[in-house]
Parts: sequence; C-alpha cells; structure tokens
Amino acid sequence: MTSTSTLHAQRPQRQAAYDGTVDSSKILTPAAPETPRINGASVFGARPNAPFLFTIPASGKRPMTFSAANLPEGLNLDAETGRITGKVSTAGEYAVNLTAKNELGENTKTLRIVIGDKIALTPPMGWSSWNCWGETVSQEKVLSSARAMVEKGLSQYGWSQINIDDGWQGKRGGPLNAIQPNKKFPDMKALGDEIHDLGLKFGIYSGPWRGTYAGYIGTSSDNADGTYDWVEAGHITEFYKLKTPNDDPTWINWTFGKYSFVEQDAQQWAEWGVDYLKYDWFPNDPKTTREMSEALRATGRDIVFSLSNTGIYDNAPDYVELANLWRTTNDINDSWDSVSRIGFLQDRWAGFTGPGHWSDPDMLVVGMVGWGPNLHPSNLTPDEQYTHISLWCMLSAPMLLGCDLAQMDDFTLSLLTNDEVLAINQDVLGKQATQISNDGDRVVYAKTLSDGSYAVAFFNRGTTETTINLKWGPWGTLATPDAAERFTIRDLWRQKDIGVFRETFSTKVSPHGVVLVRLIPTK
Repeated sequence: MTSTSTLHAQRPQRQAAYDGTVDSSKILTPAAPETPRINGASVFGARPNAPFLFTIPASGKRPMTFSAANLPEGLNLDAETGRITGKVSTAGEYAVNLTAKNELGENTKTLRIVIGDKIALTPPMGWSSWNCWGETVSQEKVLSSARAMVEKGLSQYGWSQINIDDGWQGKRGGPLNAIQPNKKFPDMKALGDEIHDLGLKFGIYSGPWRGTYAGYIGTSSDNADGTYDWVEAGHITEFYKLKTPNDDPTWINWTFGKYSFVEQDAQQWAEWGVDYLKYDWFPNDPKTTREMSEALRATGRDIVFSLSNTGIYDNAPDYVELANLWRTTNDINDSWDSVSRIGFLQDRWAGFTGPGHWSDPDMLVVGMVGWGPNLHPSNLTPDEQYTHISLWCMLSAPMLLGCDLAQMDDFTLSLLTNDEVLAINQDVLGKQATQISNDGDRVVYAKTLSDGSYAVAFFNRGTTETTINLKWGPWGTLATPDAAERFTIRDLWRQKDIGVFRETFSTKVSPHGVVLVRLIPTK
C-alpha cells in the first residue's frame, strides 16, 4: 500500500462496458480429476532449527491420506492432514518421496527439502487483506479468508500464506513493549495458531517510520518509552488510527523516530507465530532493511521478509542479500491500465530474481476487491484476468491474492487452480521471463524451465484480435540450439496439446488477452 490519500485518488471507477459478470464459457481450466494429484512446488527451504511447516498440496476426492519417505530427522508427517512439522538441525538437501492416496488411486512426487540459509525458494503464494478490506480488516475477516482458502481448495494447489496488512496496530505494551493489536484483533496468538492449524502460514504488516501509511504506529518512536505523542493527545480513532482535523495521515510526517523498537517488535511477531512480514516505507534504504532483516533472523523463526513499496533499482543487490521480495512499483488497482503498465515493465529486475529473492509487481486484482469496506467484482475483463495471472506466473512474481476468498466465483477459482499454469510460477529454477519480441501491441515473453522445456506467453495489448508468430533456432526469436528442433506445444490454460511444430508457431490472441504455452522438446 501507499499513502491513504493516494489510494483514494487511485481507486478505480466501474467501467460501463464491463459489469464484472463472467459466463461459464470463459472458464478454460479443466476440472481436476478425483484421483489424487500432488501440486505445488517441488522444493521447500527452511533454516536449521527453525519451526517447519509444509502442507502437502494435493487435489482429489477426500478422504485422502498421505505418507512421506526419507523425511529428515526432526520432521513428522500427519497422515490425515498432510502437514509436515518439526525442526531440522542439520543443514543439507533431502529428497523426500511424497504420496497422496484416496479410494480411487494414489500419486507420488519428490519434494526436495533444503535446510540452509535460504527460505522462499519459490515465490510465495497466498492472500493479503488490503485490496479487499483496507483499514476495515479484522480478526474475523482474516479467519474467513483463511478458512475459505482451505474450504474452496486453494490450499490444494500451493496457496498457503494469509497476511494481515495495515490496520491491526494498537499501542505498545506487553513484556516486550512491542506493538499490540487494536480491538479488531482480540487475540493475535490465537489467530496465528488457527491459521497454522489449517496448514497455512501467518503474515503481518508494519513500517519503520513513526507511523504507517494508513496512520497506525510504526517500529520507531520519538519517545524512549515507546509512546506516541498523537496517541497520548487523543488524535486517534477507537482503533488507534491517526485522526486529525483534516483526517490527514501526513500529519505525522512519515519520518523515522529517534528510538527504534525493531528488535522488540520482531520478537513479538515471532512469539505470535508470524511467518511473513510486509515492511512498508519509501525509499527502501539498505540501512533500514538490514536492521529489520537482522532482527527477524535473530528470532530463530523463518519469517519471509517483504519490502514495500517502489524499490530503488540501484539498491537491488542489497535487497537480494537482505530480503526475500521487494515491491518494484506503486500500488496496483483493478484496471487494464494499471495491470498492463506494471506487468510489462519488469524486465530490468530479471537479473536479481531467483530462489530466495523475488521481484514483486504487487498483488493480484482478480475476484471481489474494493479496498474496504465495499467490494465489487474486478474491473478486469476475463481476457485481462488471464493476462494478469499468466504474466505474474511468467515473471516468477509472488502470487498474493487481494480479493475476499469467501466470495470467489467459479471463474476466479478456475484462474487460481490450474496446476499447469501455477507450475510456471513455481518452477524450481526461479527464472523471470523476459520479452523476446515486442511488435507494437504484440508482445512475447519466454522463460526456460527446470526440465528443459520453455514457457512462452503471447500477449495482445491491443483492442482487436491479432495473430502472433514465434520462430526458434540459433537465429530465431526464441534462441534454441537447433533450428530444426521439434516441440510439442501445449496450451496451459486448456491443458491440451496443440500439436508438434518445427521452426515456427502462430496463434490468434484476443484483445488484451494471452495464449500461454509450453514448448516441450520432441524427437
């Protein structure tokens, strides 16, 4: 998020040409089979002696049971839930054979568990509260989305992160004199425990200034006792949000306080069971980034560290060293202008993206959004939503939903449960796709995948249907060693082979739409 005043100004208006309804013919993802299928990433990282939680993401008919062969010492599997928990003390790589079984059959997959210095070896996939609830977020609203993530089956495809954005903060207090929740969050530890009991991860939000963008207290203060003058003076709402005569959050100047409470706050979050921190300020300077990075590491808990917002390109090497992801832009909204402007301007970050450190073009704006409290269906047309999800997957971007998960319709669910599309995002190489062709409104992105195949996305940024061509070989648009190489080309949204092609491939693409394919080498 950025400033509240800016957000109000950017809030998208409804488009007269599109009312948000989606007919079932627009659903391209085939129904998942009832037989077991293990989805999600094939690698997972944790640090030695840190609490470990991985839920095997498997679709198929329930009840389902799980087993895991060759688990490292210190880990245990719950056969009914598929949750792997515990701690591993010895660094190393462990090839674990997972099995999911129901009355119709079974499926196996190898998961590489890496115990070492890196976490977030694939881009995080989950949900964040801001784009639906804004400052009206509450404990019950967060739990509603957490429960929906499981009940609607998203967790069966690797969606696992549940993040509270700005708006949870109260005053400092407790044994650590850390930020405590306001009354919208009556028991933060219980909230974290329930999220974990669902097999999901728990995230939180803060910022290093005296106050956050939305006007809640941050990790620094001008007072050594951790009090805040505007709070003591009563310039706040009942939820400890800054309230001035002009209702202007810039009244606190968004500046650093004299005294830092970073260590206290990080320890408090760890005690609540937090697994993810979104840390929001501008500019994301290396000194402040390092202070929080070291504080999080000192807790002994694996906490994914996300920087927001609008990262400074010259600081990218520091972000790679100190953080797991960093916002590359200002806030997104559910308009074609916003999504396309942000999504198609990420190439310069490609050299810094990879396992453990990801460029973040902001949250996904599909489903019911609204920035709180009134929600509406995304203003993106179905084709624009396919472009949005396809592009973020190609970019190896964090996949953080901003909608109300409890209100997802069948179309939105189909966008988010296509295992072949999500596999492009979760590929273990972690390469960010880049543009290999840009001909006016016709744009082609490509990325190499870990099995030697290629993911290629044909985007039409124009307003009329068009045909886009691809040639490969040593001098082709897609550089491959052999011009005569044959590829089986598979449509990933439809999960259907198109055919075997040599040297060239052409496809029609709808306005603001995409054709997303995989090129599989074929003898």
